[in-house]
Amino acid sequence: MRSKSEELMTRIVGYIESYYFDKKCAPTLQEIADALGYSKSCIANYVQAMIGRGMLDCSSGWRSVRTPKMVKVSSDSKLLPTVGDVACGTPILAEENIEGYFSFSAQILGPGEFFILRAKGDSMIGANIDDGDLVIVRQQDTAKEGEVVVALVNDEATLKRFYIDKKRKKIRLHPENPDLSDMFFDKVDIQGVAIKVIKDVK
Repeated sequence: MRSKSEELMTRIVGYIESYYFDKKCAPTLQEIADALGYSKSCIANYVQAMIGRGMLDCSSGWRSVRTPKMVKVSSDSKLLPTVGDVACGTPILAEENIEGYFSFSAQILGPGEFFILRAKGDSMIGANIDDGDLVIVRQQDTAKEGEVVVALVNDEATLKRFYIDKKRKKIRLHPENPDLSDMFFDKVDIQGVAIKVIKDVK
């Protein structure tokens, strides 16, 4: 049996990882063959050899093939969907609202499910959340007073600080901007609580 090219095996691993981190799934044998300029049967032979060497894991089916790096990343991190403009009437995590995904340390996030919201406008500048910032949100439908929440108001997502106005018997959503006024509602649908902001250092 002819020895396998170490260079080609390295290229196969690199392509699988690049494809996975871009598309969140493994490429097919045909996609690898096309990308690297080899026949499908040649790539299939290499993949079998690489599985035997421990360079690839395919125990859960080909479309879940993983390299050691992919195994480590999946165990150490969580894949968070990034939500852009939320269309009226669609769930906040509907496919059409998701711009992409970020891999983030599970240790830093702690337990729970999370998503990332792209902030719009200047209503939360007092909380150090500027227009365009990425805000990590823990999914939950309740909040404590004073927490910054993502709430659905008239089918649109808004990022505000949450309070209960006992005198008015209403929910008060407070913008962290002195130029803007509080908003009062009988009921809002809380989608989550903001826990971190991802931004560049100025």
